[in-house]
Amino acid sequence: MSSRRSDAELQQELDGIVAAGLQRRLRERTSAPGPRVHLGGREVINVSSNDYLGYASDERLRRAAANAAVESGTGSAGSRLIIGNASVHEQLERELAIFHRAEAAVLFNSGYHANVGVVSAVVGSGDVVFSDALNHASIIDGCRMSRAEVVVCPHRDYSALAGLIAQHGAGARRRLVVTDAVFSMDGDRAALDELAQLCTATESWLMVDEAHALGVVGPHGAGLSSELGCADGVDVRIGTLGKAVGSFGGYAVGSSALGELLLHRARSFVFTTALPPAVIAASACGLGLMAGADGDDRRVRLWQSIRRFAAGLRRLGLEAVDESSAIFPIVIGDARKTMGACEALLELGVYAQGIRPPTVPCGTSRLRIALMATHTSNDIDAVLAALGELRRQDLLA
Repeated sequence: MSSRRSDAELQQELDGIVAAGLQRRLRERTSAPGPRVHLGGREVINVSSNDYLGYASDERLRRAAANAAVESGTGSAGSRLIIGNASVHEQLERELAIFHRAEAAVLFNSGYHANVGVVSAVVGSGDVVFSDALNHASIIDGCRMSRAEVVVCPHRDYSALAGLIAQHGAGARRRLVVTDAVFSMDGDRAALDELAQLCTATESWLMVDEAHALGVVGPHGAGLSSELGCADGVDVRIGTLGKAVGSFGGYAVGSSALGELLLHRARSFVFTTALPPAVIAASACGLGLMAGADGDDRRVRLWQSIRRFAAGLRRLGLEAVDESSAIFPIVIGDARKTMGACEALLELGVYAQGIRPPTVPCGTSRLRIALMATHTSNDIDAVLAALGELRRQDLLA
């Protein structure tokens, strides 16, 4: 196929995306990530970040990364099974296992790598995966790649899940239930204690992605399964180093047998260059801070902001506000209207990215607001004032 013909076909597809109001573009940030960032040449309040504790620009993580780069170089030069493995990788895995009170931890190059690698490693042909309808795209892709039968379950409907397990799970070699702990676009929580009991009763495996719970909930930020006291009922826990920890990468924790299996079967681990030493050093520093007194102090401040913001949304007349995480969806519905609200908010000095299909279901486009421990009360009030102005302009309904 000639390049001209292929370009014409691609342009036709792009034209369809534009016509549907789903065109995406990259926004250039010219400052370090933080509660305030520079976008388009001006400073705005940033409520689009997953850096929940504000460690991504912390001087301690910067120094740790810089020192490691000077001492150990900028790359790992290969996969961990060839030449990329270093003592710092193994030490961080030990620290992650200790933090989660698990037998083993395995590092991946991102949370996406972790979910894709783990699901496709633990289930395959002859198995069944039961996946919450609002699970993250990385879980969805892992399910598709696994070649297992995939059953999509109604969101947080565990009675329906029990029926689906009974209907589809009979005769399966392995049944895997997989869910986010905190759902990334809605901010609501899975009932992990109920799920753990169901999985025990049905002899199903349970995999939980703690990406948006890590650092925010649970003792020392250990996640929702730890907060609910059901971690022992979870077979695989996925975490990220790129959100509350302030660095980059992902990991899985579980039994020693699980760890060994992932070294052999997780293709996103086996066939990729290892995380570089600077990233590992920043992750280790961020994990130590998050799990210690500094993290505890930041969590207190974050939850104060969460409660302040939720109360402000209610005063604006936005009902059904869920304040169980740092994530607040302002659902508008129409994709074009959502992006109009996003741009109007940016003009008012607040950056809250508009989220549209396929990230969220059709008809549920929204502004996704995520709070950070480093937001001040003035920041929170300024965001609420800007949302109030959009409300007056009828841009939120």
